[in-house]
Amino acid sequence: MKFARLIFNNILRNRRRTLLTVTSIAVSLFLISTLLAVLTELEHPTETPDAALRLIARHRMSLSNILPAAHRAQIARLPGVTGVVGTMWFGGIYKDRKNSFAQFAVDTDQFFRVMADVQMPDEEKVSFSRDRTGAIAGNNLAARFGWQVGDRIFLQGTVWGVDLELTIRGIYIGGSDDGGTLYFHWDYFNGEMKKNFGPGYDFTGFYTVRVESAEQVPSVARAIDALFRNSTSPTKTESEKNFLLGFFSMMGNIRLLVTSICSVVIFAIILVAANTMAMSIRERVREIGVLKALGFRAPQILWLLLGESVSLSLGGALLGVFGAKTLYTRVRLAGVTAGFIQSLRVTAETIALCVAIGILVGVVSAGIPAWNAARKRVVDALRETG
Repeated sequence: MKFARLIFNNILRNRRRTLLTVTSIAVSLFLISTLLAVLTELEHPTETPDAALRLIARHRMSLSNILPAAHRAQIARLPGVTGVVGTMWFGGIYKDRKNSFAQFAVDTDQFFRVMADVQMPDEEKVSFSRDRTGAIAGNNLAARFGWQVGDRIFLQGTVWGVDLELTIRGIYIGGSDDGGTLYFHWDYFNGEMKKNFGPGYDFTGFYTVRVESAEQVPSVARAIDALFRNSTSPTKTESEKNFLLGFFSMMGNIRLLVTSICSVVIFAIILVAANTMAMSIRERVREIGVLKALGFRAPQILWLLLGESVSLSLGGALLGVFGAKTLYTRVRLAGVTAGFIQSLRVTAETIALCVAIGILVGVVSAGIPAWNAARKRVVDALRETG
């Protein structure tokens, strides 16, 4: 620490170069922090205590395959099951194709029992349950579009060929979706389907099942799958968390993609920092010779140069990672990402990794130039023209 002032003065000797170097490292670490935050969001979806008691039963073959509505009553009779909600993805357009968000037709009679972590006033729950064309929206989704209780919205059907006109009867908070979903009555959706395609259209996409206790979750999952194993619509039942992870896995190997991009970014910033430090050290070879003549030993000079490099890269890394953390706690991401990502969390692990990257970049970029400069003889260093 006794050489801290000397290191600081050397950093500021060429302020433009220092500023550009720190900025490039900060932008790079901001990108890495963002990618890691996205990966964290995809691999660790929000999980509430109530979500741990929920199972998702879908068609064994594919999520795109539908399940008969008759499955619901059979699942409800199984021991340990306290509630079942049929859920159907609608995929409608609200005003513009860019306005994508999660929208589900659900059985409303047991909805608030199964989704107990969805919180809203009792009068809004009653209003939603009684209005066949009613809907409830998450607080983040409602804020995104400026919806208020009583507003009427129109969803243009894209997948099923039916359009829905809904009335917002409540705005909820909580839930494992971070308040980013629109729920409406399955009866309304199914009725519109029957008008267009006949009375035989009684189906749903998957079933959300609430289990009495966490200990019973595995046995209930096995019982549901065994119940329909030999039927024309066999099921695959898994926890809500695993269901979400499986859904995201359909996008491909996101972890490999993020790791590859981060590796390329780290390599690029090492090249930038190495070029900066090589130029800085080459300009000061004669000064290093003077320091050695004054009694500075080679290890001290080596640590001085490494300290300068690490200070630059670490400063840029901290600026980038804490800039990302500050930004993502203040920006409403649902509107920016069309509802795909509700929030991003720059975790302590990400901060620690970015700090380690900053130190690594500083050491690697200055290692060879600093070692060569520290080993020069005093006479050779003083002869350098700089």
